[in-house]
Amino acid sequence: MCVLCGRDFVAQVHWTNRHIEDKARVSGSDPLEYQRDRRRDRVHRAALTNEVLRHYGLRVEDWSGSKYLLRDKKGRSEIVQDLGALWPAAEKLAGRPLDPLDPALLHTLTEGD
Repeated sequence: MCVLCGRDFVAQVHWTNRHIEDKARVSGSDPLEYQRDRRRDRVHRAALTNEVLRHYGLRVEDWSGSKYLLRDKKGRSEIVQDLGALWPAAEKLAGRPLDPLDPALLHTLTEGD
């Protein structure tokens, strides 16, 4: 257990990370290439997630390649293990349910096209 964040080091791989893990296992790829792919994938996922979270005044960042750091505009933050744990933490920081079908959110997302 980490003395800083109180989280367990040993955790199951979340399904959003599974394809990178499976690809590395099947191909027997170079460990450095695996880490680059994994890091690139996490940064890309955080960027896509931020497009939705921005509507609710939140932001997520990759934290050391192992967790995500979720922040609001008031300076509050939560460390989350994976994207599955992100949404409940985001609702807690936002103080309301986050609805992916909210018409205002969908309008915001399609406005950039």
